[in-house]
Amino acid sequence: MSGIMRYFVLLGLGCLGICLPPAFGGQKAADPGLAAAVADPGRTPEFRARDRYRHPLQTLRFFGIRPDMTVVEIWPGRGWYSEILAPYLKDKGHLYAAVPQAGGEIANAEVRADFEAFSRKFTGDAAHYGSVTITQFKPPEHVQICPPGSADLVLTFRNVHNWIAAGYEQDAFKAFYAALKPGGVLGVVEHRARPYTTLEQTRNSGYVNEAYIKALAANAGFRFAGASPVNDNPKDTKDYPEGVWTLPPTLTLGGKDKAKYLAIGESDRMTLKFVKP
Repeated sequence: MSGIMRYFVLLGLGCLGICLPPAFGGQKAADPGLAAAVADPGRTPEFRARDRYRHPLQTLRFFGIRPDMTVVEIWPGRGWYSEILAPYLKDKGHLYAAVPQAGGEIANAEVRADFEAFSRKFTGDAAHYGSVTITQFKPPEHVQICPPGSADLVLTFRNVHNWIAAGYEQDAFKAFYAALKPGGVLGVVEHRARPYTTLEQTRNSGYVNEAYIKALAANAGFRFAGASPVNDNPKDTKDYPEGVWTLPPTLTLGGKDKAKYLAIGESDRMTLKFVKP
């Protein structure tokens, strides 16, 4: 079966995934350390304002994070999640941050600004953030995000559409598989597309088909372990002139229909968990 045919077959199988109820039935209450890291008043105010869209406590709880884990966050931007992860893992665990480019001459101004801001923050305050290790992730040249087989948890938030646009999405999932220990978890949060959205439509809109992500993970060797509705947004109609970037926080259209898009909020997002057997 061709890759394209396999993709569309798997699209039809996407509904077979496990779905957990909002209470994440049977899970223990979130530990106080994680709750404290999310509630930390030292977090960037603009970051904290987005908690109502991103639900970091519930999301990380669903992925099964513990303070003694080795965790890799992929493409952390300016550190929205890292501000929570680094203090939480500081004493017993370790955080790797796999950035698109690190050091040297970074041609892309946005990537350079993100890296410089991230590096200043997370290497300049060891008392609060501990020792964060910065690695590079940009296939095909840079795919070792941590020592192979050493990670307990790999996390990626709203990045898969970028790798699809660049054409190395499968390489990404293979790299995550190589990084994890047996039994390790890959946590994926991504803008959810309408069923049967094509890859070309994904490149233009930023919305990714859930079944396609499951196929990428399965092809890399992962087992699907569940989905959470915590980041669902039924208000998101996914039919905007500038794709997902029409919505906050980007608001590509500026002031045009701004109230409408603010009322919708951030995108409808799938929250998927995979395990390395």
